[in-house]
Amino acid sequence: MPQLWSRWLSTPLGRYLKEWEQSELDAAVVDIFGYHAVQLDAPEINGLATNRMPHRWHILSCTDPMQTGVDRNLMPCDLFADSAALPFEAASLDLVMLPHTLELCQDPHATLREVERVLVPEGHLVITGMNPVSLWGWHQRRTALYQRFGWGRGNSGVVGQLIGYWRMRDWLRLLGFEVQVSRFGCWRPAVQNARWLSRFAWMDRWGSRWWPILGGAYMLVAVKRVPGVRLLGRAWKKAPTQVGRVIPATHRHHSSPMNTEGVAVKETRKKSFWIM
Repeated sequence: MPQLWSRWLSTPLGRYLKEWEQSELDAAVVDIFGYHAVQLDAPEINGLATNRMPHRWHILSCTDPMQTGVDRNLMPCDLFADSAALPFEAASLDLVMLPHTLELCQDPHATLREVERVLVPEGHLVITGMNPVSLWGWHQRRTALYQRFGWGRGNSGVVGQLIGYWRMRDWLRLLGFEVQVSRFGCWRPAVQNARWLSRFAWMDRWGSRWWPILGGAYMLVAVKRVPGVRLLGRAWKKAPTQVGRVIPATHRHHSSPMNTEGVAVKETRKKSFWIM
């Protein structure tokens, strides 16, 4: 399958797809910061070209490199690993890129779960794939039907299983990802003739406005969300509330006695007179 995919990308239709994906990926990852980034499969597309992370690796998901059928000297690959068992610790990567990886691997669910394991909280995941609800998807199903009944041989049925856009969003939502960016492109028909492919260039100008969701390919940028947890300690006894200290009221002595109405009464001193 990787050998067929590499051969198909050298066709006029494959170059058209590669150019669109390269431009979209360059714009998507240029402002994603972190320390460690990984691209899984599709060495023909350098999705980490504009990213500025100090540590970037390209992994080819194959357990035996000698069985790929592709010259390893021509592939910018750093290591070979199983896509369902990546050689990284949990929560150690800031960016993971999957250019058509889920369509080419045997178990896309296991690959997504492994990517969720190695990503840090708030880490980014970039996915590209072919849209089954498009002219390319219809051509893919027709080619697969022809090959099934032996009616012909096509070179466009190189992707194992097309995963729809909304289906991909559901998978990401179940794993705790939040889709932030989604793009569609490649609205031209799936023709292999370069002249006819250039004649349908007007469909790219009108497709983004009138039928955007019917593009032949899509790109998603998702962020891993981890809900915050607050640890609750032991339920200690509530301290008794302290009552304010009672201050005794001071008694003031007035110089003038007061009557019941509160009016001062002036004392009259009785004088005694002696009569001689």
